[in-house]
Amino acid sequence: MDFTKLERMEAYEVVEKRFIEDLNSTGIQMRHKKTGAKIALLSNDDMNKVFYIGFRTPPRDSTGVAHIVEHTVLCGSKNFPVKDPFIELAKGSLNTFLNAMTYPDKTVYPVASCNDKDFRNLMHVYLDSVFYPNIYREEKIFRQEGWHYELKSPEEDLTLNGVVYSEMKGAFSSPDDVLEREIMNSLYPDTPYGVESGGHPDVIPELTYEAYLDFHKRFYHPSNSYIYLYGDMDMEEQLRFIDEEYLSRFSALEIDSSIPKQKPFGEMREHTIQYPISESEAEEGNVYLSYNVVAGDSLDRELYIAMQILDYAICSAPGAPLKKALIDAGIGKDVYSSFENGILQPYFSVIAKNANASDKEKFVEIIETTLKELAENGVDRKALYAAISSNEFKYREADFGVYPKGLMYGLTVLDSWLYDEKLAFWHIEANQTFETIKSKVESGYFEELIRKYLLDNTHKTVVVAMPEKGLTTRNEQKLAKKLKEYKDGLSEEEVNTIIRETEALKLYQETPDDEEALACIPLLQREDIRKEALVKLHRFRMKNCGWTTHWSCSTKWTPTESVM
Repeated sequence: MDFTKLERMEAYEVVEKRFIEDLNSTGIQMRHKKTGAKIALLSNDDMNKVFYIGFRTPPRDSTGVAHIVEHTVLCGSKNFPVKDPFIELAKGSLNTFLNAMTYPDKTVYPVASCNDKDFRNLMHVYLDSVFYPNIYREEKIFRQEGWHYELKSPEEDLTLNGVVYSEMKGAFSSPDDVLEREIMNSLYPDTPYGVESGGHPDVIPELTYEAYLDFHKRFYHPSNSYIYLYGDMDMEEQLRFIDEEYLSRFSALEIDSSIPKQKPFGEMREHTIQYPISESEAEEGNVYLSYNVVAGDSLDRELYIAMQILDYAICSAPGAPLKKALIDAGIGKDVYSSFENGILQPYFSVIAKNANASDKEKFVEIIETTLKELAENGVDRKALYAAISSNEFKYREADFGVYPKGLMYGLTVLDSWLYDEKLAFWHIEANQTFETIKSKVESGYFEELIRKYLLDNTHKTVVVAMPEKGLTTRNEQKLAKKLKEYKDGLSEEEVNTIIRETEALKLYQETPDDEEALACIPLLQREDIRKEALVKLHRFRMKNCGWTTHWSCSTKWTPTESVM
């Protein structure tokens, strides 16, 4: 395309433009002049075009407001006033990806399609959803997707319901999910990472309709937005549409969505939590032990990759020394590790599954002794080179299965862009970083990483997840008692109000959208699908073993889909 057209656009200014050889793409960073909206473009010959709009959304508490807003903005908007536009849209769409994701510090709405008109339709509906949702006109959307009291008659027990509320109750019954959340909470207690962005079931009912709307007003504004376009398209045309239909209708706002860094700990901290198991499961041998260390920040280009390589070489690879030492010592039946780098301050974890609480001190001792030996005697060079080669191959191959590579590049972009608006392409341009890391293998680089970030670093925690029989039952009984006490304190009129609201919500859910509203949904017609495109689409579908339409959400920061 003619990139001089972008430079001449009145609504935008070009911040950076250069060819990114690694991706065979032209990378352009732009800024919307009126609102300050941040734009990142990757122009190339990939027909599978990707768009997303994201917002930095650090939560202040565990009410799950970011997660609930993500759900609810997709329940109809000004120009598409149906209750679930994406289900309707999917009926006549050729999308290769359609989803929304809530992370600990951001919310992202991505779409992908190989068809030009379909791509524009998807982009249009998403932009309308985030900027002009029906949530201000219809409180029932909040109650349906977030939480609400439910009561059908004065004689019945009061209950709690809601899509996000139920979803998070399920998530908090999984030991892996419980542990993952506690690890983050333990490492970053004074930051937004110290609360649950998806929502804690005990806290979600504290969220008011007013506080929920305030969250949307504060964060869902172009001044706090990150807009990404990838693929073979007329970038000028798309940007003109985004400006004329949406961005130009807003004025700039000062929005504080900053994410503070956690002050390092002076010494290692310990946390113990419980997770539920059934009466038939044994408590013995069902403990999770985790050793967790904050390692630098996400803007360290080398560390971003090097820690992934180190993770593989010392623990994740078959026969890796740290895993072997723990298994040989009988610490858990399974040992695994991870380096989570999609947040401002990444962390490294070693986890022993199916262990015993009595092994906690031994678990820590073996990890630190093994790390000292590796720092002193050296990490196996073959393992390091193998890890580098594997990661480099994955980067260059860019095969993400059913996920469009443009989407995965876009999510990686946010690992730096969210924390420094000048560094959108920081982590997707990695060939030179791999070469630099390779050149340092023989000089003790990885041994120094062990010393600096894993041994001498006191910003670490040990989290023990203990199984507890009957925990689910006791929690349900506690909730039932709380709801009973609340109901007993209500007046007759207040009880009747809840009954009426229950009936009204049920009627709202069961009432179909009228034909006039449905007609607003942009659907593809046969003439919109070019014959030559059909052949290309078929080949893409075969390569990736089929595509799926997604409209569910994810509360993790890793780019994995969740099931609705």
